[in-house]
Amino acid sequence: MSQGNDYTPPKVWTWEKASGGTFASINRPVAGPTHEKELPVGEHPFQLYSMGTPNGVKVTTMFEELLALGHREAEYDAWLIRIGEGDQFGSGFVEVNPNSKIPALVDRSGDEPVRVFESGAILLYLAERFGEFLPSEHAARTETLNWLFWQMGSAPFLGGGFGHFYAYAPEPMEYPIDRYTMEVKRQLDVLNRRLAETRYLAGDTYTIADIANWAWYGQLALGRQYEAGEFLQVQEYEHVQRWAKEIDARPAVQRGRMVNRTFGEPSMQLHERHDASDFEHKTQDVISS
Repeated sequence: MSQGNDYTPPKVWTWEKASGGTFASINRPVAGPTHEKELPVGEHPFQLYSMGTPNGVKVTTMFEELLALGHREAEYDAWLIRIGEGDQFGSGFVEVNPNSKIPALVDRSGDEPVRVFESGAILLYLAERFGEFLPSEHAARTETLNWLFWQMGSAPFLGGGFGHFYAYAPEPMEYPIDRYTMEVKRQLDVLNRRLAETRYLAGDTYTIADIANWAWYGQLALGRQYEAGEFLQVQEYEHVQRWAKEIDARPAVQRGRMVNRTFGEPSMQLHERHDASDFEHKTQDVISS
């Protein structure tokens, strides 16, 4: 990949070589499964197939928040999908999500299994299913959905744009890094201005809009994304900082961050979750290690 002007796009693009960068081995221009592999199924109503990336953290946080409110019917089995190894291209996973992206959910609580894919769709599905974290009043519900879908539309610029070129591309390139840095800082300013007016994104109530946005922008503000906190000067966004720290202190959020996590501090990793007691066992493991 060149920074200069020595590349001229061909009239017709063809896939002749790997794209380079961290995820070159799993990037491809076609959909569908690459291998046969059934998904495991546990005993709980919800079966989650995911990994502890920001999009995965959205859903595990939502489940843990529901359980913290006493919704025992929200018990779930969380199965690890190792995206770096191509688990998302197994035939069973593709049946649940034809787009081969985590997270993917199957609700087996009814007569027929219901598949739900895309993190925003899963949050909305669970919010409606349990009547939590989504206001019923029309204006407040609409504002919640405004910020939920803002995140869904904005985060690709943060992850696939800034994150890719800043942290994962084969070599640093000034133009794409500048382009996406400018956009990410603009997005942080959007959030900062909103959070100067309200405690949470939709108003005074914690909602799925906060859960979705915190997983990306809250963790970015706390210096957990791409080791880019200093580069982006995230401390400048004081209202985002206040919001990010408040949500980070919630026990359900702390548990949600652990599930399907395979990186970072060992004390924050719980590769798969099949019962609430898994957290107790994990704590005991950390203490005894």
